[in-house]
Formats: sequence, C-alpha cells, structure tokens
Amino acid sequence: MDQMLTGAIAVASLLASLFFLRFWRQTRDRFFLYFALSFLIEAANRVALGVLWVVDEDGALFYSVRVVAYGLILLAIWQKNRPQR
Repeated sequence: MDQMLTGAIAVASLLASLFFLRFWRQTRDRFFLYFALSFLIEAANRVALGVLWVVDEDGALFYSVRVVAYGLILLAIWQKNRPQR
C-alpha cells in the first residue's frame, strides 16, 4: 500500500510539473518554470523512494532533495513579489 501511495504522489507531482511547464511555454515567466522544476524534482524523489527498498524516508538525502524543491518554490515567489526596477 505504501508503494502505491508513493507512486500516486509521484504521478501527481509529474502532472503538476507538466501543468506548470505548459504555462511557462505560453508566458515564458520564470515563476512557472521554477514551479515545474520543483514538482519534477519532487516526482523524481518519490520515484527514488519507491524503487529503493533499503532506504528509509527519514534519510538526510531525501530531505535535502525536498529542501531544494521547496527552495525553488520560495525563490519563485520571492522573485515574483520583488519590486520591479
């Protein structure tokens, strides 16, 4: 059951990535590109969690990948709300 839920989260993250990638192609706004990359990293992280049997989800490697993914979201929001020159 855990692997099915991990796979479902990976597919949902991949679909969200494709959704934001479509908006990036239309607007060329980096905001959507950062969100697409973040969800793509999250999908890859979930696939790695599902494939590797001996690895625990509490490992530092998986958390550091999540920090990078969520950091991209924070960077996108910060850049979008930054005052224009």
